[in-house]
Amino acid sequence: MRFDGRVALVSGGANGMGASHARGLAAEGARVVVGDIADADGRALAADLPDALYQHLDVTSEESWQAAIGAAEEAFGPVDVLVNNAGIFHPGGVEDQAPEQFRRMLDVNLMGSFLGMHAVLPGMRGRGRGSVVNISSAAGMTGFAGGIGYGAGKWGVRGMTKAAALDMAGTGVRVNSVHPGVIRTSMGRSVSAELFAHQPVPRIGEPEEVTRMVLFLASDDASYTTGGEFLIDGGQTIGHGRAG
Repeated sequence: MRFDGRVALVSGGANGMGASHARGLAAEGARVVVGDIADADGRALAADLPDALYQHLDVTSEESWQAAIGAAEEAFGPVDVLVNNAGIFHPGGVEDQAPEQFRRMLDVNLMGSFLGMHAVLPGMRGRGRGSVVNISSAAGMTGFAGGIGYGAGKWGVRGMTKAAALDMAGTGVRVNSVHPGVIRTSMGRSVSAELFAHQPVPRIGEPEEVTRMVLFLASDDASYTTGGEFLIDGGQTIGHGRAG
């Protein structure tokens, strides 16, 4: 299996896409640390996986990240794979987005991913191997009305991924970003079907479809891939296929 003997940490791992990623990594042999603030759900998921633990993780806190890394190392060993999955969404455009909501989305969606990389990359560099997969969004590739704070954070994740990949050049550590479209999670349930009806693949996506890309990028199958951005959006961002 692709992750035998490797340790993976998934932030926002208790539910939705994060839980799917944790299950996928575990199924391929990884020892998985499920990090989240949803303690009950996270503990239940970890108990259901073959070799996993749950760790309370507030991604906006540097101390919380250090505690999560410490718990992973004590239980399993150094972290080989980080999936920066934690994210939140509050709707709002430039005129009506509450500033506190904008700041909170940047704290979780952007700062959270930075702090995760800041915590794990020195160790990965020292061991000469590792993979970070940052979960951005289709909203990190194109603009969406009514999503200014979310888009700002996800565009930031996209750019930060490329900068980190360059920082890790020649070390054996790879950093890539994944950009899901509308996915069947609690965040995606409120999205009107009209948003993806025009897509070349005219349906909502499934968490497992994103997980398959995450597993590829986290594994040695993607050994020649770093600084990349990978869309899983049913073609949502490529434009409308019919005119008139």
